[in-house]
Amino acid sequence: MKIVLGIILAVGIAIWAANTNLFVGETDGRTFEVIAHRGQHQTFDRTGLQNDTCTAQRIGPPSHSYLENTLASMRAAFDAGASVVELDVHLTPDGQFAVFHDWTLECRTDATGVTETTPMARLKELDIGYGYTADNGKTFPFRGQGIGMMPTLDEVFRALPDGRFLINFKSRREEEGTALAAMLESNPAYRSAVYGVYGDDRPTLAAIDKIEGLRGYTKDTVKDCLLTYLATGWSGYVPAACRNTLVPVPVNYAALLWGWPHRFTERMRSVGSDVLLLGPYESGDLGSAGLDDSESWALVPPGFAGAIWTNRIEQAAAMASAAGLCATSSPARLCRR
Repeated sequence: MKIVLGIILAVGIAIWAANTNLFVGETDGRTFEVIAHRGQHQTFDRTGLQNDTCTAQRIGPPSHSYLENTLASMRAAFDAGASVVELDVHLTPDGQFAVFHDWTLECRTDATGVTETTPMARLKELDIGYGYTADNGKTFPFRGQGIGMMPTLDEVFRALPDGRFLINFKSRREEEGTALAAMLESNPAYRSAVYGVYGDDRPTLAAIDKIEGLRGYTKDTVKDCLLTYLATGWSGYVPAACRNTLVPVPVNYAALLWGWPHRFTERMRSVGSDVLLLGPYESGDLGSAGLDDSESWALVPPGFAGAIWTNRIEQAAAMASAAGLCATSSPARLCRR
């Protein structure tokens, strides 16, 4: 019995030693990056949010004039300290990528119809600020201000040549991934702008397959990565699904991961992956919750060296500073703004 207990104790100590952060300390000079979801944009009430919820009809009282997925909102996000801007794309019938979130047009614009079946020339005529209201339709503060502001992905790359972007495929069409690959092949200078891709399996995996070194994720790949790691990560092993990819982690479940935070992020980095720290996960969450308030920023461990997802890039520097994340010898880009 003593021998068995000794073996159990030895194994327990070995697992603890392999996953504790006591002997790791903060990472060697690396720091966090920030992903600005949709650029700097009008935030909205997330209560009961569904895929087809018209979020433009539930915004808060505007504190700035930026509309999501526009060139102006992306510039503002980079100016506020974002390292990466997340944007949404639809492949139109004329072979261009429209940068716009919604599957249909009636929520935000003065038109109706399906975004991906509408020619880009028509999309350019629309007022993308038409449907925004903070008072249940009594006033529409951005109506008339968004005419012609829906960009193409090509325009984004040309207007912001030093930017990096996380591209969200909004369809389930493999064609979108193939078209992105063709676009980057024809314009090699654009390749460095694509930080990664995500969305449905079909376009996302097609893009990853056809674009050398591209990283991305889907719901299935994330589930495979994290569940397998929970089962095997105690040993230090990194599953194949976690390699050369992007690994989103909800901040309120991160502590369950073996070696969180520094051993985990270093393990992912050693196999070519970046960790994306998302906002707290709740039942029904669509995967876009960010670190958007002081309470969630306070959950970020000191020395975290992954990417932090936020919907409030204009407030992120102040919240990061209040959480003590900027008080380092090598502060993040966000902290230097």
